[in-house]
Amino acid sequence: MIKISRGCCGEEELKEVKEAFEYGYFGLAYKTNEFESEVKKYLDTDRSVIATSTGTDALHLALESIGVGAGDEVIMPSFTFVATAQAVRMCGATPVFCEIDPVHFLISIEDVKRKITEKTKAIIPVHYAGRPCDMDALLKIKDETGIRIVEDAAHAFGTYYKGRKIGSFGDITCFSFDSIKVMTCGEGGAIVTNDADFEDLSRKKRLLGIDRKTMHEKDWKKRSWLYDVPTLGFRYHMSNINAAIGLAQIKKVDAFIKRRREICKLYDESLADVKGVTTMPGGYDDITPFMYVVRVHDGKRNQLKEFLMQCDIESGISYIPCHHFSGFHDDKNNLPVTDDVFEEILCLPIHYEIKDSDVEEVCKRIKEYLNS
Repeated sequence: MIKISRGCCGEEELKEVKEAFEYGYFGLAYKTNEFESEVKKYLDTDRSVIATSTGTDALHLALESIGVGAGDEVIMPSFTFVATAQAVRMCGATPVFCEIDPVHFLISIEDVKRKITEKTKAIIPVHYAGRPCDMDALLKIKDETGIRIVEDAAHAFGTYYKGRKIGSFGDITCFSFDSIKVMTCGEGGAIVTNDADFEDLSRKKRLLGIDRKTMHEKDWKKRSWLYDVPTLGFRYHMSNINAAIGLAQIKKVDAFIKRRREICKLYDESLADVKGVTTMPGGYDDITPFMYVVRVHDGKRNQLKEFLMQCDIESGISYIPCHHFSGFHDDKNNLPVTDDVFEEILCLPIHYEIKDSDVEEVCKRIKEYLNS
């Protein structure tokens, strides 16, 4: 089976985890603090990094910490993993789904502007497949209206926007480091911000509202047993074990990204002239390609997916739009571009350990089916 994605860990991760085991405390501890420092260094920023248990928790924590609650609206694309919408619902707020552009599948700025109301508390742009949204336009909206921008950058760790890494600028950025992301902590996420008040509140809320400044100290004798609980909180901290995995992975992430870019270029070259399938625009030098996505025309997407599975090739459909789910359906949702994209997209195998010959096999089978 040629897998669509997989995490790639080895001896380096085991060494870091062994140290975490030997420390004897597996919760929020010193490696979490070290991981936050390494993420900050990688992003080349002086912003604050708050490591979380998952990317979904990062989004929920971010929205909760800026005060999103019942009666508020959060504008976001429907074309995203349901976790984005669930994070909004977890705050008691309403996700307002907007359109995407038909080329890069990124949030439509014009539709965002149409859907802003007096209830709009935040906008969540999703950097789909590692491609950056129009952050200049979104941050202009923030400056003009005061609406917070919470980036869902689950796909975009290492992606650049106009010479700056996603997370090194903007308002609030949320990353994911789950098992199939470009870089993994096993499970994990992070929030990056330059808002000092937001950081302080998020760190408290991350661990049940507890305010204890010495939580990260490696030396047990320096960790105070006294603490206050000034606010509502959750168990959203990243564990020492997950941070240990991340510390090894972040040293490899540039190699992971480089290989993914090579794979995308191989796909582009092989599928360039294949009738019945359209690749996304190239230009990978500044992005982290989390997925390789094509559009399959003439209603053949589902059949091609089934054919590839019969050939032991895994493919995916990312994503079913949120407004298609019964729990999020609203008759007011009219998103024709999103619906059209969903009917045609197919995600092909891409990960660090895939071979050139695997890419050739995938393309060979696609041509075989579409030419038959």
